Amino acid sequence: MRIIAGSAKGKTLLSPADTRVRPTSDRAREGLFSSLESSFGSLGGLEGLTFLDLFAGSGAVGVEAYSRGAAIVHAVEADGDTGSLAISNYQLVKNAAGKYRVFHMEALRFLESDHARHESGKRYDIIFMDPPYGVSNEEVTELLQMLIDREILDPRGLIAIERETKGEAFTWPEPLQLEKVRSYGQGSIFYGGYSASVLP
Repeated sequence: MRIIAGSAKGKTLLSPADTRVRPTSDRAREGLFSSLESSFGSLGGLEGLTFLDLFAGSGAVGVEAYSRGAAIVHAVEADGDTGSLAISNYQLVKNAAGKYRVFHMEALRFLESDHARHESGKRYDIIFMDPPYGVSNEEVTELLQMLIDREILDPRGLIAIERETKGEAFTWPEPLQLEKVRSYGQGSIFYGGYSASVLP
């Protein structure tokens, strides 16, 4: 796998040997960032945005966001060895204006912690979630509810969730709603955010 665009374009990412870790494919990553940059294009792409990568694995998605100019990238990975690999991948990127941090903890514990309301006081503009397929739809909905309860996502922010294409649909708790789905073989990315009716 390589970094697709930005300041570290073309650099090879370190990949975990553990076959249980399922990195987002290059095709899906390219589709994800095409959608994100389209959504935030009027704001200059990802420049200056805050990005949260839950279930980060080796960090490929967050590193891509960091390479493309995200101001703050937080990556959450429960496995210590895989998280250390993610740190090595972030070190490939030169982003003088940005900051990254890898948290070795469970996703739900992170969302419950003070870390989820980061030091700038700004909410996340983009939250990407790629839970293992073994994580239930109920657990995904619980994480989304935590984002709402703790006001972790910016009101005009976007959530992207990668799930198995042939799996059953999960529930978006109100006032979050599904906006679109893009499929890439075995995996699909579901995009959602706050309903326009609740926006200021």
